[in-house]
Amino acid sequence: MKSVAAEKEMIRLASWDDCRKSKEVFAESFRKFEEESSRYNGPGFIQPHDENRFVVVNPPGPAITTEALDAIYALPYTMEPHPRYRNKGDIPAFEMIKNSITIHRGCFGGCSFCALTVHQGRFITSRSHQSVLKETKQLTDKPWFRGHISDLGGPSANMYGMTPLKTELCHKCRRPSCIFPGICKNLNDNPESLTKLYREVAAVKNVKKITIGSGIRYDLHLSRKSSFMRQHKEYLEELFDNHISGYLKVAPEHSEPHVLSAMRKPSFELFAEFYEMFRKFNHRKNKKQFMVPYIISSHPECTLGDMHMVKKKLNQMGLNPEQVQDFMPTPMTLSSVIFYSGINPYTGKKVFTEKVPAAKKIQKSVFFENNIKHNKYRK
Repeated sequence: MKSVAAEKEMIRLASWDDCRKSKEVFAESFRKFEEESSRYNGPGFIQPHDENRFVVVNPPGPAITTEALDAIYALPYTMEPHPRYRNKGDIPAFEMIKNSITIHRGCFGGCSFCALTVHQGRFITSRSHQSVLKETKQLTDKPWFRGHISDLGGPSANMYGMTPLKTELCHKCRRPSCIFPGICKNLNDNPESLTKLYREVAAVKNVKKITIGSGIRYDLHLSRKSSFMRQHKEYLEELFDNHISGYLKVAPEHSEPHVLSAMRKPSFELFAEFYEMFRKFNHRKNKKQFMVPYIISSHPECTLGDMHMVKKKLNQMGLNPEQVQDFMPTPMTLSSVIFYSGINPYTGKKVFTEKVPAAKKIQKSVFFENNIKHNKYRK
């Protein structure tokens, strides 16, 4: 362990036994882990498990480069299911992704309920245009391809090419999100390269339509402080005009400020602004396109009364979600720590979280059932 620590900084976390005995200690230990993990090429971690045993999480390696990511995608993949699945009918997972292309990895959104940052890192690595175009041409030669690319995206749809302006500042930064509560001044949020990529892929022979299936972080395009407002407007025009299948799926997740803050999501007012832009565009272009919002119920801070407010506000806008996801704890996320401990690690304050299965079901059913008796569980 000394040799590992000697090479790079190691952070000592509270012992497993102390975390087991105290939810306050557990919450504080997570806060330290999340903040330190948010740094570019951050430290490793050591957690004592008894007097002589430790869990050691080695420091992360350097972020993968565009050249290395391109080299991975240049390997001779068949782009087909394993031969063992032949003659066994359609494979749902393959059917979903067979016409999609991954263009980047990583996510700097930092949503409290999402583990993507833990899986792929907070910093974006994008494939080159040449690499994406090469895969596009390979895809068009596949016997199942009929001209429709179902997604050009990654963990999110629109973080492609967005990297720090000065990477050295990120070595010290402990923000879990680069865009909440506001967009970081050190983030290059220019979407121009992504807009160009959409157009280049659309020009490939036998490509008839590209739709964007990954989630859009609309707050990236609505900042009044961005130096790239013209490019953001151009990106949204390109998206609305050419890359929607008829339904644009976005995830405001909620409407109430205290719940959105707990989620690390932008304000509902920003979502309403985005929806109004979308509506006006469709009216101007005479397009029949619709927006489908995704909502989470029973998230920490969310009461049944809050869910009724979400329904009221969306209905006033003429929107009704097709899907409401009941919050389920996901390992290594802030929301799960709050769910277990009842404490927000960043404020030390107690937080309400609905845990009663019947009450969670009622929160989820607000949009879909009119005859359920809610009063027993109203907070």
